[in-house]
Amino acid sequence: MPVIRGPSRLATMVVMAYPSQVGPLAIAHRGGAGLAPENTLAAFARSTALGIRYLETDVRLTSDGQLACFHDETLDRVTTARGPVRGHTMADLRRLGVGGEPVVTLSEALEAFPHSRFTVDLKEAEAIVPMARVLTSRSVGERVCVAGAWDGWLRRLRELAPHAHTALGWRSLTTLISCARAGVSAPRWVRTAEFAHVPVSLGRVPVFVDRLVDKAHAHGIRVIVWTVDEPALMDRLLDAGVDGIITDRPDLLRENYIRRGIWEPMPTFPTLRSEPAPRRAG
Repeated sequence: MPVIRGPSRLATMVVMAYPSQVGPLAIAHRGGAGLAPENTLAAFARSTALGIRYLETDVRLTSDGQLACFHDETLDRVTTARGPVRGHTMADLRRLGVGGEPVVTLSEALEAFPHSRFTVDLKEAEAIVPMARVLTSRSVGERVCVAGAWDGWLRRLRELAPHAHTALGWRSLTTLISCARAGVSAPRWVRTAEFAHVPVSLGRVPVFVDRLVDKAHAHGIRVIVWTVDEPALMDRLLDAGVDGIITDRPDLLRENYIRRGIWEPMPTFPTLRSEPAPRRAG
């Protein structure tokens, strides 16, 4: 398979590889959706101001081929418009905004926060090649972990961008979870990536079980649990030995980590910009 190559404008002063710490990771879900409009520069800025090193976001492909930081398949929940994201240009999304904040591209988010590490949920197969193009620069690719996708999608992404980090795909993840819940060893082939992003529950159905941590660690897989906003549940998961928590309330998770003596804040760096770049003509 060909490797996508090309120049990147996303230069960083210091490369912060993903991950760059040993202790439990604190990851701001959708940038910190409990503190500011989700997946916006305002959310990312609020979380980084707290010292959060890791930002989670989602990408959707626009009608003009841009990777927008946007979670839902449709605009209905977080904008005043309706219909699929794929039916709108990036300029349309900027005008609509989310909670009064402009929608930005993944490249703009990466450039605005060059010292942050990003977990990016890949929402559709058509976004694989554009994502690989974003990750062509090693200084960018090494601080991004792509998750929330099928095994085949992530395998294709790694073929196009070999230095990209990925989490387990859905097939590997569900196999690992099923084995843990049954109390049996997982097959060796589930170790397709370094991270397992595990939901606490799906609807009312619990997913995470404590023994999942040992089963995953036996294969060298680090367990990251989402989405955890209650301090008591944060405590239970950390006591169970999870390797990271994804939360809408990074402020509460920060307080927990400080209390436990495991807080590793982001070093203080200036961001490159606070607004998305102007759209170039043509």
